[in-house]
Amino acid sequence: MPEIKVDVDKCKGCYLCIPVCPKKCIEVSKQFSKTGYYPARYTGKDCVACQLCAYICPDMAIGVYK
Repeated sequence: MPEIKVDVDKCKGCYLCIPVCPKKCIEVSKQFSKTGYYPARYTGKDCVACQLCAYICPDMAIGVYK
């Protein structure tokens, strides 16, 4: 099953990845990162490995793994 990994230390909370995900499997984390942002986070389900989230991330903070 595909999986999304967000590097919370790189994510600056632009959330461009959230609306681009066709399965809505990325959301805003409820915890601050050590850099002071609410990073994006993988919900843990429904990823189809389209990699749109990784392509749109300006900080290269998202990896998609099959």
